Amino acid sequence: MTAKTIIDPPSVAPARAGRILAVASGKGGVGKTWFAITLAHALARAGEHVLLFDGDLGLANVDIQLGLMPAHDLASVVEGRVGLAEAAQPHEGGFAILAGRSGSGALSQLAADRLDRLLGMLREESARLDRVVLDLGAGLERSVRRMASFADTLLVVATEEPTSLTDAYAALKLHASDSPAGQARIVVNQASSRSAGERTYATLARACQTFLGHAPVLAGVVRRDERVRDAIRRQTLFLTRYPSAPAALDVETIAAAIRGA
Repeated sequence: MTAKTIIDPPSVAPARAGRILAVASGKGGVGKTWFAITLAHALARAGEHVLLFDGDLGLANVDIQLGLMPAHDLASVVEGRVGLAEAAQPHEGGFAILAGRSGSGALSQLAADRLDRLLGMLREESARLDRVVLDLGAGLERSVRRMASFADTLLVVATEEPTSLTDAYAALKLHASDSPAGQARIVVNQASSRSAGERTYATLARACQTFLGHAPVLAGVVRRDERVRDAIRRQTLFLTRYPSAPAALDVETIAAAIRGA
């Protein structure tokens, strides 16, 4: 990658992503779960058969953000009480959700072999879907790294905050080590403008190029929008409540690029 590519990034990634997308952040508070939900909804609105999998094994909150009371959750699958497909709950947004279980010590300490069995079930189920969006937990724990390397494409969400950039770089560095052939992309969230988001990307890309020898491409920039908080507070889908908002259009653009449109 040339210096010009890093400084003047494309507005969206050019190539089609894989079937399983993992959304990570390295740290909390960057809008990762909101982005995963909204991306799943955007892909479903485009006609894809999508499963949103809450892979935060300790602090799951997809169901909380959407006001759901699922009959089954990830713990039900891990414990063998139901299959993965049965536990997935259809949502009015046109996609299915496999909810996690917030605060479950059993899931947060899930043994490696049981996690691998769960991921094997997910890979099998993904063959019947167009896309799986896997919302990972914040941080760099073993289970998070394992699920990141399992995915076909890792989307790392960052903001302009220095701590976010540092943690996003750490996530990208570990992913490069865990999955040398893996594909990673960067999403800049809560940007004051598209150009500001591209500058944030350029800062992160330069660090990756300098220390890792390559820079992940930019998946896209999502502009800051106070209406995001309102949608979360009301536990509603952002694209349904504010379909023409700048942040909504930005996620739709990222979804279109992922689909190869």
